[in-house]
Amino acid sequence: MARAALLRSLLLSVALTYSAAPLHAETLREALVKAYNTNPTITAQRATLRATDENVPIARAAGLPSANATGDLTEFLVTGQNNFLAPPRQGVARANVSVPLYQGGQVRNSVAAAKTRVEGGRATLRSTEADLFTNVVAAYMDVIRDEAIVGLNTQNVRVLDVNLQASRDRFQVGDLTRTDVAQSEARLALARAQLQSAQANLISSRESYIQFVGTPPGTLDTPPTLPHLPDSPASAVTVAIDNNPVLIAAAKERDASRYDVGVARASRLPQISAVGGASYTNYLGSIASVPNDVNRIPNANKAVQAGLSLTLPLFQGGRPAAQVRQAEAYQSRAIENVTATERNVIAQARSAFAIWRSSEQVIQSSETAVNANKLSLEGVRAENSVGTRTILDILNAEQELLNSQVTLVTARRDAYVAGFALLAAMGQAEARDLGLDGGVLYDPVANYNRVRRKIWDFGGDGEPVPVATRTAQSPAQNATVQAQSDPLLDTPVDRNPALTTGKDAPSRQ
Repeated sequence: MARAALLRSLLLSVALTYSAAPLHAETLREALVKAYNTNPTITAQRATLRATDENVPIARAAGLPSANATGDLTEFLVTGQNNFLAPPRQGVARANVSVPLYQGGQVRNSVAAAKTRVEGGRATLRSTEADLFTNVVAAYMDVIRDEAIVGLNTQNVRVLDVNLQASRDRFQVGDLTRTDVAQSEARLALARAQLQSAQANLISSRESYIQFVGTPPGTLDTPPTLPHLPDSPASAVTVAIDNNPVLIAAAKERDASRYDVGVARASRLPQISAVGGASYTNYLGSIASVPNDVNRIPNANKAVQAGLSLTLPLFQGGRPAAQVRQAEAYQSRAIENVTATERNVIAQARSAFAIWRSSEQVIQSSETAVNANKLSLEGVRAENSVGTRTILDILNAEQELLNSQVTLVTARRDAYVAGFALLAAMGQAEARDLGLDGGVLYDPVANYNRVRRKIWDFGGDGEPVPVATRTAQSPAQNATVQAQSDPLLDTPVDRNPALTTGKDAPSRQ
């Protein structure tokens, strides 16, 4: 019977740690979807990528024809006396067209660099997604952990309060000493302090949840099992080096910097353009006509010209060489950044794997400790009933059980968060990887395809409007949790039958 009671107690303890969620509990997937659609960090990064997309048509514009028109209206207040054709006024209209034929590879390299940076921007957006989802998972698990810890500490305070009343009653009848009562008082005060700290942590976790998700947490469902976790640090690093978006972005910036060197070198090469223009001049009737003049001077004329323009830089004060050296230095920096990023990714993958594996082992050890502490508490209580154990022994046994339960809850949180961080380091913690495609996912390629070949000078996307949701109207969070109970811990420390069944027993139990 004792074994059966212990088994029921263990099952209830598991339910206490991760209680069954009600029908309308919010799932981790729902929280991730909310963050994906409304978090300002990711919506801002999408806008940054759209701005990066525009660098491609900007770079391409330098290699396309350009046309301009000018007009002048001039009133000559003083004219030269030795000029036989000095009209007092004239209007001139000009139109010019220039078609770049050769610019030393500047346009080609600029466009290539812009396209490469667009690809890097997409990888940066992937990294932002992964970082956001990691924060959401951590906030989600923090709330679950802290709610369980608050529940455990609340129950502990309630039981110790009952125990203190029982100890005082026994002290009144001379069954216990003042020392026993003081020990119960001290343990209750410590439990209340631990509860207050746990409540503060829960409020902080709930506010962090609102920060990342945008809405209060409510009741959270148990998270699903993480998929595709590697079996060794080496396999995690191999996948991370190939797929980590931060490393991909750094590599794209390195490739783009190589094109920047070509752009800088082009500034010292010849440039050839085809040019053409037309002009129309009207003297506005200000040229006087000469009677009987056969070669009459017209009051208007026009001209059209076309040709080639060659610009051959000879000396620019050392500016091109300085630009080349500068671009090469930036390229060297980008190369080193790739190595630094790779080191960081490797460290993240290995550290996350180690924390995940360690937390899994802590979970196993903590489950063993919880089971052992439950047996120990039952034994200490039984020994106390026959006088071989003191009240302090029971209080210590209860505290050890509480500590092991808190350690178990914390280890489960740490293991899940570390496992998700490992997926993020491996580049497998983005929207499509997590099955968030139940709705419309943001397509970073769509905007690029929309703008990359636009050459019209007039247009825009309109005045931007906020996309992310604000949280100013969210209520301040509290530390209220659903009532949870472990029957073993709810059993009073003091179970002296003389105080509960005899004729001298006090009315308060």
